[in-house]
Amino acid sequence: MRGDNISDVTTIPLMPAQPRERKPEWLKVRAPGSANYVRLKGLMRELGLHTVCEEAHCPNIGECWHHGTATFMILGDVCTRNCGYCAVAHGRPATLDLDEPVRVADAVAAMDLSYVVVTSVDRDDLPDGGASVFAATIRETRRRLPACHIEVLIPDFQGNADALRAVLDAGPDVLNHNTETVPRLYRVARSGGKYPRTLELLRRSREYAPAIPTKSGLMVGLGEEWNELVAVLRDLRDVHCQILTVGQYLRPTEAHLPISRYYHPDEFRELKRLAIEMGFGHVESGPLVRSSYHAHETAVTYWKTDRPPASPSSSIRLPVYNPLCAPPAR
Repeated sequence: MRGDNISDVTTIPLMPAQPRERKPEWLKVRAPGSANYVRLKGLMRELGLHTVCEEAHCPNIGECWHHGTATFMILGDVCTRNCGYCAVAHGRPATLDLDEPVRVADAVAAMDLSYVVVTSVDRDDLPDGGASVFAATIRETRRRLPACHIEVLIPDFQGNADALRAVLDAGPDVLNHNTETVPRLYRVARSGGKYPRTLELLRRSREYAPAIPTKSGLMVGLGEEWNELVAVLRDLRDVHCQILTVGQYLRPTEAHLPISRYYHPDEFRELKRLAIEMGFGHVESGPLVRSSYHAHETAVTYWKTDRPPASPSSSIRLPVYNPLCAPPAR
């Protein structure tokens, strides 16, 4: 009988596990676990709510939840798109939960928040992309806490202008739509997204509701070039985007896009300097910055500054090389 003899046994050599690439010191954060973190986690489960903090594996979850802030993710926890950088699950979403706006408002009231961020998965299966649920969440939260400021981080609604207007008509305090990366990388990084559509959404928002500031975020470390980043900043200013966030891409799992490189904090400071020169009203730029990171402080700083709209960035002459990594030829 085969297997009785030791010579019949196949030996599979064990290969040593490849060590993970070490993160730079400036990207290391403390593991979450404070009393407030545990309390918020329990509240989200009790109300059957999702947060992008958890679903997207945000490195700042410990800090933000410790201080009682969270970004609510509506329209379920399954996305109809499969972006190469995103940790949120993708597939066929569940039936739309029409009671979700009330539960989000309940959580905001229970936390007694003065500022809340609401985002969502992409719902390309819905005619309006979920815009009506965004609007209902804004209105229900306003009804419960009239003084609470509301920022929405919206998908592109597949370019549906009526969907965008429905959200703006509900009166958010800040409208955020992330650019994410440079146009060359959209095909590999942002499934279903289109760079011109992103710019058009931000332009339409400013034209339809000029009193509502627009905001957008970028990740670096996906393989973009410095010149491409500067060009995106110019494009965002050309559509009068006012608030900008720039942060380091961190690979959620081995199945996601690899990190091309880690940007040094000095490079983030240089990107901020360039963006301020272009006319952005407020810029958060750093390795751990995310769209919703310090969103309250970012908005308050912008409102206090109350600077007039700057001229389009195309009139500003800025270097198109990375002064830290790629000196210009003499």
